[in-house]
Amino acid sequence: MIRKALWLSATSVFLTLFTVGGHAEDRVVNVFNWSDYIDSSIIDDFTKKTGIKVVYDTFDSNEILETKLLAGGSGYDVVVPSGNFLARQIQAGVFQKLDKSKLPNLSNMWDVISERTSKYDPGNEYSTNYMWGTVGIGYNIKKVQAALGTDKIDSWDTFFNPETLAKLKDCGVYVLDSPADMIPAALKYLGLDPNSKSADDIAKAEEVMIKIRPSIRKFHSSEYINALANGDICLAVGFSGDVFQARNRAQEAKQGVEIGYAVPKEGAQIWFDQMAIPADAPHVAEAHEFINYMMTPEVIAKSSNYVLYANGNKASQQFVDKAILDDPAIYPDAATLEKLYTVQPYDPKTQRLITRSWTKIVTGQ
Repeated sequence: MIRKALWLSATSVFLTLFTVGGHAEDRVVNVFNWSDYIDSSIIDDFTKKTGIKVVYDTFDSNEILETKLLAGGSGYDVVVPSGNFLARQIQAGVFQKLDKSKLPNLSNMWDVISERTSKYDPGNEYSTNYMWGTVGIGYNIKKVQAALGTDKIDSWDTFFNPETLAKLKDCGVYVLDSPADMIPAALKYLGLDPNSKSADDIAKAEEVMIKIRPSIRKFHSSEYINALANGDICLAVGFSGDVFQARNRAQEAKQGVEIGYAVPKEGAQIWFDQMAIPADAPHVAEAHEFINYMMTPEVIAKSSNYVLYANGNKASQQFVDKAILDDPAIYPDAATLEKLYTVQPYDPKTQRLITRSWTKIVTGQ
């Protein structure tokens, strides 16, 4: 009996050691990213290469992500906030600094983009770029031609002018459910600073949005992709790559739907989505492996080719489809870049103003 007890004890110790050190337990990384934002084969390839299982969840607004992060205990290891949200989340202690010794692929990053993202994350200590793009106008070329007499949109006036937008009401208008994107666009249209914190300026932006509210069918930050692709709507204010995804889906469907995208001549927002690790992430080593893998030139290029967004990885450009790399709406030329503005994080007082204003706009009250 003593020998049997000793054998059982030894077996128990062996199994415990094997579980801890021998990876008998599955390694896992929990990722929270934007919807429609990765080629799923990348996740499969990562698991095959590393043995790390990826639990992949999605969101479609920065506000949803921020609520989870500020509450703590989200269980996520890698998250992808936009730069202006990232900045204030860093201040709130939401993230841990990246261990750059575990991220050798940082050497592939593009200094032009890293310099811009450092405005949100000085020294890029907490994050690295995933994708970047613009907020502009996606539209159904034929339906806009029928309603407005032109097949080309080049100005915010098409959207913010109540009389013009009313002509598109019946064919359908969707708008990002995102005050951090829409209020600055309204301010820019009015010739004001898109980063204004003035209550008077925000009230003016609200007034512009309230006037066009009757012509807006829906506020949503991802549904416009399929709605455009299917020909269900004729205009959406959305993210550049989402509109290009809609364009490609429409082409594949071969139903005669043609989608255009405009960076308005008055100027538009350039945004940056950043990979970061929450301070309370349960799988920090796996998080670093995932981020480093995503910075592999061929991998992030595959993602850009799928989602039709530019990425901040210079070394990847030789693997990005030429049609994407040469498209100034995706990789803007110098003239387009000059028209683009960044949105800075709101302080708590301004955030409350923006939130109240947006509630009035969306509800129409």
